[in-house]
Amino acid sequence: MQRRDFIALLAGSLAELPLAAKGQQPIRRVGVLINRAAGDPEEVARVDAFSQAMAGLGWVVGGNLQIEYRYAVGTAEAFRKAAVELIDLKPDILLASGALGVAAVQKITRSIPVVFASVADPVGAGIVESLAKPGGNITGFMVSEYSFNTKLLELLKQILPNLTRAAILRNSENPTGTVQFGAIQAVAPSLGVEVVPVNMRDAGEIERTVAAVAQSPNCGLIVTGSASATIHLDLIISLAAQYKLPAVYPYRYSAVRGGLISYGPDLTDQYGRAAAYVDRILKGEKPGDLPVQAPTKYLLVVNLRTAKALGLRMPSTLLARADEVIE
Repeated sequence: MQRRDFIALLAGSLAELPLAAKGQQPIRRVGVLINRAAGDPEEVARVDAFSQAMAGLGWVVGGNLQIEYRYAVGTAEAFRKAAVELIDLKPDILLASGALGVAAVQKITRSIPVVFASVADPVGAGIVESLAKPGGNITGFMVSEYSFNTKLLELLKQILPNLTRAAILRNSENPTGTVQFGAIQAVAPSLGVEVVPVNMRDAGEIERTVAAVAQSPNCGLIVTGSASATIHLDLIISLAAQYKLPAVYPYRYSAVRGGLISYGPDLTDQYGRAAAYVDRILKGEKPGDLPVQAPTKYLLVVNLRTAKALGLRMPSTLLARADEVIE
């Protein structure tokens, strides 16, 4: 074989080698299941936080990284369909939001690594074996412990010192909703408050129950975190306004959309932090060895426009503590 023929043959062989063999990093695929509607401002913020954090870790979308997004709201079936679509794409890793999203993914795969965000009780829900040693193919970021819900009642009492009755809006079809209510119920007597569970199965049930509760004087609402609360949020906010009921919500977007006050973990921050776990797993670490992490950032948001409409004067000490005041 002549020298020039050998060189041509060698060049052709090198061109056919996979990217990794030529020293270039292969493209990795991340599937993201978001528990919001596409285009929702909260969804946009979370996706941006995740993609920007990944970029900061050296992952370039369209270069060494491909991200596929799917969206689901409300029902387990919606999450199942979205999870199936993502897993059919054969991602290297999945990022799943909320208990319904994680449950949908776990029913389909126990081999693809999974990082979760916005899950209330991953141990109680059977998602992980323990917070310190999750085991299996999954780890992630929990939104809070159940005891966090008691702070919502304390806030409501601070806003309305004469509070004697509080309606607790929860998802009765989700075990999380039962435990959330139980946590609030346990501390209610010490605050001199009677608590009443309000199921969020459908709009009609919410309307009827809130109307009945509103007949009592010195009453307020507490909205616990769930997919049902997200679906019916605008209805709940309008009912609180209609019946002049002070209401406390767990996440910032509720106050932004017209709720009186919100206190809870910064969910957008969780997606930025989740990128670090995705990066570590893509580089070879096992998800079961990475501890589940609790929130590090909480936000207190007060909507003064809503307070004015309700005829409420917000305590100055509360306003001084607020991370954001909407005027």
